[in-house]
Amino acid sequence: MERTAAAPARVRLLTRTGCHLCEEARAVVAQVCAEAGEMYEEVDLDRAAADDPDLLRRYTDEVPVAFVDGAQHAYWRVDPARLRAALARART
Repeated sequence: MERTAAAPARVRLLTRTGCHLCEEARAVVAQVCAEAGEMYEEVDLDRAAADDPDLLRRYTDEVPVAFVDGAQHAYWRVDPARLRAALARART
C-alpha cells in the first residue's frame, strides 16, 4: 500500500537502482505492509542525495535500509516475520 498525503508511511525503504537486495526487500516490504494494511514509501538514495547528501553518505553501503516509525529497522535484508512484529507494535 503506497503512501498518500493524508496517511504517513510507517515504513520507509531506502533503495538504489540496480540493487538486487533492494528488489528483494521491496517485495517483502510491499507484501508485509499490504497484509498489515500499513503504508510504506520507497526513497531512491541516489535521487534523494541531491537534497540530502548526508543520507547518501550515511547509508550508501547499507542499502536497502528499512525504517519503521522513523527508527532504523534493518539493512541488506528485511525479514518478513521481524517486520510483521515491528508493525504489530503500537506506534511510538
